Amino acid sequence: MIFIDNRQNKIEVADKLKGYMKDIIEYALKAEGVKVPCEVSVLFVDNESIREINKENRDIDSATDVLSFPMLDYGTSNIFKDVYNDNQFEASDLDDGNLILGDIVISLEKAKEQSIEFDHTFEREVLYLTVHSVLHLLGYDHMEKNEKIIMRKREEEILEEFKIIR
Repeated sequence: MIFIDNRQNKIEVADKLKGYMKDIIEYALKAEGVKVPCEVSVLFVDNESIREINKENRDIDSATDVLSFPMLDYGTSNIFKDVYNDNQFEASDLDDGNLILGDIVISLEKAKEQSIEFDHTFEREVLYLTVHSVLHLLGYDHMEKNEKIIMRKREEEILEEFKIIR
């Protein structure tokens, strides 16, 4: 199940974009080996709200484009398909039989700013941030150079399936 909640009123979000987001999340999960029903929550906010969330959770007092809050513990340098390839989960990882993967918070204001900065559409930016965050929910990271290369490659592969290119 994918839940999308719009808690900002500065940028209009078309139903078509929400549909694309759900499709790309479902595809990314399947492509990454998630074979059980799961839950992902997406929250749209403005720059001030994401700044507050960033300060509260990461002690960074600035707006950012997207935050990911994975619910599963993958250990160091592991991703979902490395840890859960047999799809055996603890009861605490499930809610009514659905695997709880985590939450995504996207600042639509920041996405709009970045779409202008990078000279592509707002929709492309939101979908990129969505894929980026889903991969974080599945254990991908980009703190080390080789991890960043792997994550960026995977992001582009998923986006290409939807003909979303730079």
